[in-house]
Amino acid sequence: MAVIVDSSEQRPQRADDSCQKAAHTLKSQMAVDEASGRIVHVSESVPGRWADIKRLDRSGLLNRLPGGVGACGSGAHRDSGPAPAGCAPGANTVGRTAPADRKYNRAFRRHRIGIEHAIGRLRRFRSLSHVNRHRRHGHGHGLRVRAVAGLVNRMLDHRAKAA
Repeated sequence: MAVIVDSSEQRPQRADDSCQKAAHTLKSQMAVDEASGRIVHVSESVPGRWADIKRLDRSGLLNRLPGGVGACGSGAHRDSGPAPAGCAPGANTVGRTAPADRKYNRAFRRHRIGIEHAIGRLRRFRSLSHVNRHRRHGHGHGLRVRAVAGLVNRMLDHRAKAA
């Protein structure tokens, strides 16, 4: 059993007189159960410039996982060391990837698609897909993302009961 970890960003609204093109995003990290597709963890929102591996280390998710449950990340989690999040795609150089690495990367992408589908389900809600029109502290330290994650989990439970 494993959880799959990835991050999603949301852009805040910019002032009309701003000439800067830089996007100051808010990033939320989430973990999805590989078997059920349920969102099992949503971290607090942080500025988007934080690296995914730094967010994973500071969230404490790896320490809270039960025994026997591992975590898989993305290419951003490749250098996570001996932690359970060491599950990451192999190095990919254009045109020179070894056949064994290609086979491993293909299998890795099959497992990782669960988190991409979960992020897609979250993004169907306008409060997360459109520009955040509230102040940064109005984002509620990820409360909005957690609320939508609860709705998505409820939808998945409802579908499972109907099937």
